Amino acid sequence: MTKVEVPGKIILFGEHAVVYGRPAIAVPVQQVRCSVEISDLDDAPHGHIYLEAPDIHLFAWLHEINEAHPLHKITQLTLDELHITSFPALKLTIGSTIPIAAGLGSGAAVSVGVARALSTHLGAPLPLERQSALAFEVDKIHHGTPSGVDNSVVTYGQPLYFIRDRFAERFTIGAPFTLVIADTGHPSSTASAVSGVRSRWEADRSSFEAIFDTIGQITDQAKTAIERGEVDKLGTLMDHNQRLLEGIGVSSPDLERLIHTARQRGANGAKLSGAGMGGNMIALASPERAADVAHSLEQAGASRTIITEVRS
Repeated sequence: MTKVEVPGKIILFGEHAVVYGRPAIAVPVQQVRCSVEISDLDDAPHGHIYLEAPDIHLFAWLHEINEAHPLHKITQLTLDELHITSFPALKLTIGSTIPIAAGLGSGAAVSVGVARALSTHLGAPLPLERQSALAFEVDKIHHGTPSGVDNSVVTYGQPLYFIRDRFAERFTIGAPFTLVIADTGHPSSTASAVSGVRSRWEADRSSFEAIFDTIGQITDQAKTAIERGEVDKLGTLMDHNQRLLEGIGVSSPDLERLIHTARQRGANGAKLSGAGMGGNMIALASPERAADVAHSLEQAGASRTIITEVRS
Protein backbone atom coordinates (compact mmCIF):
# COMPACT_ATOMS: atom_id res chain seq x y z
CA MET A 1 0.00 0.00 0.00
CA THR A 2 1.05 3.58 -0.69
CA LYS A 3 -0.22 6.48 1.40
CA VAL A 4 0.44 10.19 1.04
CA GLU A 5 -0.88 13.24 2.85
CA VAL A 6 -1.11 16.77 1.49
CA PRO A 7 -1.89 19.93 3.53
CA GLY A 8 -4.47 22.57 2.92
CA LYS A 9 -3.52 26.18 2.25
CA ILE A 10 -4.57 29.72 3.05
CA ILE A 11 -3.86 32.94 1.16
CA LEU A 12 -2.40 35.68 3.34
CA PHE A 13 -2.28 38.53 0.83
CA GLY A 14 -3.01 39.22 -2.81
CA GLU A 15 -6.16 37.25 -3.65
CA HIS A 16 -7.94 38.38 -6.85
CA ALA A 17 -5.12 40.80 -7.72
CA VAL A 18 -2.98 37.71 -8.38
CA VAL A 19 -5.27 36.86 -11.31
CA TYR A 20 -4.17 40.16 -12.87
CA GLY A 21 -0.43 39.63 -12.54
CA ARG A 22 0.19 40.96 -9.05
CA PRO A 23 1.90 38.89 -6.35
CA ALA A 24 0.23 36.80 -3.67
CA ILE A 25 1.47 35.13 -0.51
CA ALA A 26 0.06 31.79 0.60
CA VAL A 27 1.02 29.29 3.27
CA PRO A 28 0.20 25.64 3.98
CA VAL A 29 -2.22 24.74 6.76
CA GLN A 30 -1.05 21.48 8.28
CA GLN A 31 -4.05 21.10 10.61
CA VAL A 32 -6.25 20.08 7.67
CA ARG A 33 -5.06 17.43 5.23
CA CYS A 34 -6.02 15.21 2.32
CA SER A 35 -4.90 11.59 2.43
CA VAL A 36 -4.74 9.20 -0.51
CA GLU A 37 -4.18 5.48 -0.08
CA ILE A 38 -3.51 3.11 -2.98
CA SER A 39 -3.42 -0.66 -2.86
CA ASP A 40 -3.43 -3.45 -5.45
CA LEU A 41 -6.64 -5.37 -6.15
CA ASP A 42 -6.06 -9.05 -6.81
CA ASP A 43 -9.61 -9.87 -7.94
CA ALA A 44 -10.04 -7.30 -10.72
CA PRO A 45 -8.70 -7.00 -14.30
CA HIS A 46 -5.37 -5.29 -14.93
CA GLY A 47 -5.65 -1.57 -15.69
CA HIS A 48 -8.84 -1.05 -13.69
CA ILE A 49 -8.98 1.54 -10.90
CA TYR A 50 -11.62 1.67 -8.19
CA LEU A 51 -12.16 5.03 -6.49
CA GLU A 52 -13.50 5.53 -2.99
CA ALA A 53 -14.14 9.10 -1.84
CA PRO A 54 -16.57 8.89 1.08
CA ASP A 55 -16.58 12.66 1.65
CA ILE A 56 -18.34 13.17 -1.70
CA HIS A 57 -20.19 9.81 -1.64
CA LEU A 58 -18.29 8.47 -4.62
CA PHE A 59 -17.68 4.73 -4.93
CA ALA A 60 -17.06 3.70 -8.54
CA TRP A 61 -14.66 2.32 -11.11
CA LEU A 62 -12.74 4.97 -12.98
CA HIS A 63 -14.30 4.03 -16.32
CA GLU A 64 -17.77 4.56 -14.82
CA ILE A 65 -17.08 8.18 -13.92
CA ASN A 66 -17.60 11.10 -16.29
CA GLU A 67 -14.30 12.13 -17.86
CA ALA A 68 -14.93 15.72 -16.77
CA HIS A 69 -15.05 14.73 -13.10
CA PRO A 70 -11.98 16.10 -11.26
CA LEU A 71 -11.03 12.67 -9.88
CA HIS A 72 -11.23 11.07 -13.30
CA LYS A 73 -9.22 13.89 -14.82
CA ILE A 74 -6.35 13.87 -12.32
CA THR A 75 -6.11 10.07 -12.41
CA GLN A 76 -6.03 9.98 -16.21
CA LEU A 77 -3.64 12.93 -16.47
CA THR A 78 -1.24 11.16 -14.12
CA LEU A 79 -1.38 7.91 -16.10
CA ASP A 80 -0.83 9.83 -19.34
CA GLU A 81 2.12 11.67 -17.79
CA LEU A 82 3.70 8.38 -16.75
CA HIS A 83 3.04 6.73 -20.14
CA ILE A 84 1.88 3.65 -18.26
CA THR A 85 -0.88 1.57 -19.84
CA SER A 86 -0.43 -1.78 -18.09
CA PHE A 87 -0.62 -2.06 -14.31
CA PRO A 88 -2.37 -4.16 -11.66
CA ALA A 89 -5.90 -3.25 -10.69
CA LEU A 90 -5.82 -0.55 -8.04
CA LYS A 91 -8.00 0.86 -5.30
CA LEU A 92 -7.69 4.57 -4.50
CA THR A 93 -9.16 5.72 -1.21
CA ILE A 94 -9.39 9.48 -0.72
CA GLY A 95 -10.17 11.16 2.58
CA SER A 96 -9.91 14.78 3.59
CA THR A 97 -10.41 17.03 6.57
CA ILE A 98 -10.13 20.12 4.34
CA PRO A 99 -13.51 21.86 4.06
CA ILE A 100 -14.83 22.04 0.50
CA ALA A 101 -15.34 25.47 -1.12
CA ALA A 102 -13.87 27.29 1.87
CA GLY A 103 -10.65 28.72 0.42
CA LEU A 104 -8.41 26.06 1.94
CA GLY A 105 -7.33 24.37 -1.28
CA SER A 106 -9.39 21.18 -0.98
CA GLY A 107 -9.58 20.52 -4.72
CA ALA A 108 -5.88 21.10 -5.30
CA ALA A 109 -4.94 18.93 -2.33
CA VAL A 110 -6.95 16.00 -3.69
CA SER A 111 -5.37 16.38 -7.13
CA VAL A 112 -1.82 16.61 -5.79
CA GLY A 113 -2.48 13.69 -3.44
CA VAL A 114 -3.73 11.47 -6.25
CA ALA A 115 -0.89 12.39 -8.62
CA ARG A 116 1.73 11.86 -5.90
CA ALA A 117 0.31 8.59 -4.57
CA LEU A 118 -0.42 7.06 -7.96
CA SER A 119 2.95 7.89 -9.50
CA THR A 120 4.76 6.66 -6.37
CA HIS A 121 2.78 3.43 -6.23
CA LEU A 122 3.53 2.74 -9.88
CA GLY A 123 7.24 3.22 -9.27
CA ALA A 124 7.72 6.51 -11.11
CA PRO A 125 7.31 9.40 -8.62
CA LEU A 126 6.59 12.63 -10.44
CA PRO A 127 8.73 15.72 -9.78
CA LEU A 128 6.97 18.31 -7.66
CA GLU A 129 6.66 20.75 -10.53
CA ARG A 130 4.80 18.16 -12.61
CA GLN A 131 2.48 17.30 -9.72
CA SER A 132 1.67 20.98 -9.44
CA ALA A 133 1.14 21.37 -13.19
CA LEU A 134 -1.30 18.44 -13.34
CA ALA A 135 -3.23 19.76 -10.35
CA PHE A 136 -3.43 23.16 -12.04
CA GLU A 137 -5.16 21.59 -15.03
CA VAL A 138 -7.77 20.06 -12.75
CA ASP A 139 -8.21 23.32 -10.84
CA LYS A 140 -9.58 24.78 -14.07
CA ILE A 141 -12.63 22.57 -13.51
CA HIS A 142 -13.06 23.90 -9.97
CA HIS A 143 -12.23 27.55 -10.54
CA GLY A 144 -12.48 28.42 -14.24
CA THR A 145 -9.36 30.61 -14.44
CA PRO A 146 -7.26 29.65 -11.40
CA SER A 147 -4.22 31.68 -10.42
CA GLY A 148 -2.07 28.63 -9.66
CA VAL A 149 -1.63 29.51 -5.99
CA ASP A 150 -3.53 26.52 -4.60
CA ASN A 151 -1.73 23.79 -6.51
CA SER A 152 1.68 25.42 -5.90
CA VAL A 153 1.35 25.76 -2.12
CA VAL A 154 -0.14 22.34 -1.44
CA THR A 155 2.44 20.66 -3.70
CA TYR A 156 5.49 22.22 -2.04
CA GLY A 157 3.98 22.43 1.45
CA GLN A 158 5.88 25.63 2.14
CA PRO A 159 5.12 29.38 2.25
CA LEU A 160 5.20 30.80 -1.26
CA TYR A 161 5.45 34.22 -2.88
CA PHE A 162 3.66 33.74 -6.17
CA ILE A 163 3.20 35.63 -9.43
CA ARG A 164 0.97 33.98 -11.99
CA ASP A 165 2.70 32.57 -15.07
CA ARG A 166 6.08 33.72 -13.75
CA PHE A 167 7.24 31.94 -10.62
CA ALA A 168 6.42 30.47 -7.22
CA GLU A 169 9.21 31.43 -4.83
CA ARG A 170 9.74 29.80 -1.46
CA PHE A 171 10.84 32.32 1.14
CA THR A 172 11.99 32.44 4.75
CA ILE A 173 9.74 33.14 7.71
CA GLY A 174 11.83 35.39 9.94
CA ALA A 175 9.73 34.68 13.03
CA PRO A 176 6.72 32.39 13.45
CA PHE A 177 3.29 33.97 13.75
CA THR A 178 -0.16 32.70 14.62
CA LEU A 179 -3.31 32.82 12.51
CA VAL A 180 -6.87 32.06 13.47
CA ILE A 181 -8.89 30.82 10.50
CA ALA A 182 -12.67 31.01 10.73
CA ASP A 183 -15.17 29.51 8.30
CA THR A 184 -18.36 31.47 7.68
CA GLY A 185 -20.14 28.20 6.94
CA HIS A 186 -21.16 29.49 3.53
CA PRO A 187 -19.37 27.89 0.57
CA SER A 188 -17.34 30.21 -1.62
CA SER A 189 -17.39 29.75 -5.39
CA THR A 190 -14.03 30.85 -6.74
CA ALA A 191 -15.29 30.70 -10.32
CA SER A 192 -18.25 32.96 -9.50
CA ALA A 193 -16.19 35.44 -7.48
CA VAL A 194 -13.47 35.67 -10.13
CA SER A 195 -16.07 36.08 -12.86
CA GLY A 196 -17.77 38.88 -10.94
CA VAL A 197 -14.50 40.75 -10.47
CA ARG A 198 -13.75 40.29 -14.16
CA SER A 199 -17.05 41.91 -15.11
CA ARG A 200 -16.48 44.86 -12.81
CA TRP A 201 -12.87 45.22 -14.00
CA GLU A 202 -14.03 45.35 -17.62
CA ALA A 203 -16.50 48.10 -16.71
CA ASP A 204 -13.90 50.22 -14.88
CA ARG A 205 -10.41 49.04 -15.69
CA SER A 206 -8.48 52.08 -14.50
CA SER A 207 -9.97 52.00 -11.00
CA PHE A 208 -9.54 48.26 -10.62
CA GLU A 209 -5.98 48.30 -11.93
CA ALA A 210 -5.12 50.95 -9.34
CA ILE A 211 -6.62 48.77 -6.60
CA PHE A 212 -4.70 45.73 -7.85
CA ASP A 213 -1.50 47.79 -7.86
CA THR A 214 -2.06 48.74 -4.24
CA ILE A 215 -2.79 45.15 -3.26
CA GLY A 216 0.44 44.14 -4.96
CA GLN A 217 2.36 46.76 -2.99
CA ILE A 218 0.79 45.52 0.26
CA THR A 219 1.80 41.97 -0.61
CA ASP A 220 5.39 43.01 -1.24
CA GLN A 221 5.49 44.93 2.04
CA ALA A 222 4.10 41.88 3.83
CA LYS A 223 6.75 39.62 2.31
CA THR A 224 9.51 41.94 3.53
CA ALA A 225 7.97 42.10 7.00
CA ILE A 226 7.61 38.31 7.20
CA GLU A 227 11.19 37.72 6.08
CA ARG A 228 12.46 40.19 8.68
CA GLY A 229 10.31 38.73 11.43
CA GLU A 230 8.43 42.04 11.80
CA VAL A 231 5.15 40.35 12.67
CA ASP A 232 3.71 43.51 14.24
CA LYS A 233 3.47 45.12 10.78
CA LEU A 234 1.26 42.40 9.29
CA GLY A 235 -1.98 43.32 11.06
CA THR A 236 -2.20 46.80 9.55
CA LEU A 237 -1.41 45.38 6.11
CA MET A 238 -4.16 42.76 6.49
CA ASP A 239 -6.70 45.44 7.43
CA HIS A 240 -5.70 47.56 4.43
CA ASN A 241 -5.93 44.55 2.11
CA GLN A 242 -9.42 43.80 3.46
CA ARG A 243 -10.69 47.31 2.71
CA LEU A 244 -9.51 46.94 -0.87
CA LEU A 245 -11.19 43.55 -1.23
CA GLU A 246 -14.40 45.10 0.03
CA GLY A 247 -13.93 47.76 -2.63
CA ILE A 248 -13.88 45.21 -5.46
CA GLY A 249 -17.01 43.54 -4.16
CA VAL A 250 -15.83 40.17 -2.85
CA SER A 251 -16.56 40.55 0.85
CA SER A 252 -19.86 39.70 2.54
CA PRO A 253 -21.78 40.62 5.71
CA ASP A 254 -20.83 37.28 7.30
CA LEU A 255 -17.14 37.79 6.60
CA GLU A 256 -17.21 41.35 7.85
CA ARG A 257 -19.00 40.35 11.06
CA LEU A 258 -16.29 37.80 11.82
CA ILE A 259 -13.52 40.23 10.87
CA HIS A 260 -14.98 42.88 13.17
CA THR A 261 -15.32 40.33 15.99
CA ALA A 262 -11.71 39.24 15.65
CA ARG A 263 -10.46 42.81 15.82
CA GLN A 264 -12.67 43.55 18.80
CA ARG A 265 -11.30 40.53 20.67
CA GLY A 266 -7.69 41.58 20.25
CA ALA A 267 -6.59 40.32 16.84
CA ASN A 268 -3.88 42.52 15.37
CA GLY A 269 -5.52 42.43 11.93
CA ALA A 270 -8.05 40.43 9.95
CA LYS A 271 -9.23 39.89 6.40
CA LEU A 272 -11.05 37.49 4.16
CA SER A 273 -8.95 34.81 2.51
CA GLY A 274 -9.44 33.30 -0.92
CA ALA A 275 -12.29 34.07 -3.28
CA GLY A 276 -14.48 35.75 -0.67
CA MET A 277 -18.29 36.01 -0.80
CA GLY A 278 -18.25 33.33 1.90
CA GLY A 279 -15.58 30.83 2.84
CA ASN A 280 -12.89 31.81 5.33
CA MET A 281 -11.44 34.82 7.04
CA ILE A 282 -8.11 34.96 8.84
CA ALA A 283 -6.98 36.90 11.88
CA LEU A 284 -3.47 37.61 13.11
CA ALA A 285 -3.31 37.00 16.85
CA SER A 286 -0.67 36.53 19.49
CA PRO A 287 -0.28 32.94 20.70
CA GLU A 288 -1.75 34.03 24.02
CA ARG A 289 -4.86 35.59 22.43
CA ALA A 290 -5.50 33.05 19.67
CA ALA A 291 -7.76 30.70 21.63
CA ASP A 292 -9.89 33.58 22.89
CA VAL A 293 -10.20 35.03 19.38
CA ALA A 294 -11.19 31.61 18.02
CA HIS A 295 -13.83 31.16 20.74
CA SER A 296 -15.28 34.59 20.04
CA LEU A 297 -15.47 33.85 16.32
CA GLU A 298 -17.39 30.66 17.01
CA GLN A 299 -19.80 32.58 19.24
CA ALA A 300 -20.22 35.09 16.40
CA GLY A 301 -21.31 32.37 14.02
CA ALA A 302 -18.18 30.76 12.60
CA SER A 303 -18.89 27.13 11.76
CA ARG A 304 -15.29 26.13 12.43
CA THR A 305 -12.03 27.67 13.55
CA ILE A 306 -8.43 26.58 13.13
CA ILE A 307 -5.41 27.96 14.94
CA THR A 308 -2.23 27.54 12.93
CA GLU A 309 1.35 28.72 13.34
CA VAL A 310 3.12 29.90 10.23
CA ARG A 311 6.80 29.03 10.15
CA SER A 312 9.44 28.04 7.60
